[in-house]
Amino acid sequence: MLESTYAPIIPDLQAFKKNAKASSGITWKNSDLLILAGSILLMLGAVFLAFKLQPHFEQIRLDRLSTTWGMTFTILGITLLVFKVSFLLYILFLYLRYRPVKSVSDELLPTCTVIVPAYNEGELVWQTLMSLADSDYPQDKLQLISIDDGSQDDTWEWMKKAKEKLGDRLSIYQQPVNKGKRHALYRGFNLGTGEIFITVDSDSVVKKDTLRNMASPFVVNKNCGAVAGNVRVLNNQKALIPRMLNVSFAFSFEFVRSAQSALGSVLCTPGALSAYRRDAVMTCLPQWLNQTFMGQPSDIGEDRAMTNMILKQGLHVLFQRNAYVYTNIPEKYKNLYKMFIRWERSNVRENIMMSKFAFGKFRDGSKIGPRILLLNQWLKLLLSIPMILLMFVFIFTHPVLFFTSTLVSIMIFSSVQAFFYAKRHNISEAFWAYPYSIFYTFTLFWITPYAIATAHRRGWLTRGLSEKK
Repeated sequence: MLESTYAPIIPDLQAFKKNAKASSGITWKNSDLLILAGSILLMLGAVFLAFKLQPHFEQIRLDRLSTTWGMTFTILGITLLVFKVSFLLYILFLYLRYRPVKSVSDELLPTCTVIVPAYNEGELVWQTLMSLADSDYPQDKLQLISIDDGSQDDTWEWMKKAKEKLGDRLSIYQQPVNKGKRHALYRGFNLGTGEIFITVDSDSVVKKDTLRNMASPFVVNKNCGAVAGNVRVLNNQKALIPRMLNVSFAFSFEFVRSAQSALGSVLCTPGALSAYRRDAVMTCLPQWLNQTFMGQPSDIGEDRAMTNMILKQGLHVLFQRNAYVYTNIPEKYKNLYKMFIRWERSNVRENIMMSKFAFGKFRDGSKIGPRILLLNQWLKLLLSIPMILLMFVFIFTHPVLFFTSTLVSIMIFSSVQAFFYAKRHNISEAFWAYPYSIFYTFTLFWITPYAIATAHRRGWLTRGLSEKK
């Protein structure tokens, strides 16, 4: 129904589904081919150079081992490599154990409230609400709520158009001023009557069976407190950055979160699509709304904060690979790094919060898995600053060795993502894992250290009108 009635309104979803069915449907530009070819040639050149200069690199290694500092760094490097490889194998083991929960029958589905907060989204909020209304969830068990968080554009007008179309199926509300996403969700939580809350970003569209797939784990698993949806890139055919990130998103959700779900410990339910048991939300709602960090109200990371507070209650957080949401991501570098800064600041804050309960008796059964996941998060954060310092040291002292080894490493580890995407989706798109890793390594390496240094700062960073133009 959505595909026939609203096809002119949601062209991105149509294109995404078409491309997902067959790689032959993908339109390649000359610039795309040049970037892919250039990235692969660059890495192959690094492999060739590493082979040709191997005696020189071996001499550098021997010289380094002759000093105390050199020996120390070598031992640390080998230790970290062993840990990372071991962690990857551990995640692979968990991934192979993972199975998504199949949808239960209409009779067993719980009542559900879907909350869509919106700020300066314009027509996108209409697309979101129409896709939700077309879901195959029983209408008598579904409540749709959308809240305009004091938008400065025509978002409210598009919400009213959706209300005219959907009638009593949709309730819309308007915040008098922009208070932030957390406050908009808080209002929705208090207005909602469903046993399950599902939150969806206002620049996203869902598949027909997404809502029922999100709600089913709560029926099957009484310990389930939250569920993370499977986020894919909606605008992946519009610009280079979304096209590259499409592969990264698939790996992050379908591989990493699948593994975390096998432990019942998904670390973050994404803002684009998440579901929560009502009782679990209400238990921590005041604390969540009034959360602070270094004396400042928290206006970012509401998704990770809610996930932590539900994990702290001893409940499980799962991932549903069969619950798809297609969301827009930044198409420009400036907006992309702002989004990553916000995410990393949230990681710093919520890793601290999780550390306060993860090493205690926060749930029944084994707690080793969640602790390993948290330690890996901390390792990434704590090593980011010394690794950047070492990077600059190597650039100035052994530039050829640095760039060669870096590109070879990118080729090896990106191949894991590329192979995964090729296996799950299609081969041709999988090659974007390589240029994205090069792009991230050389243009976004500073994000994590900067986020650590500025973790106390407030602000969404990417919600202004200028970014929507």
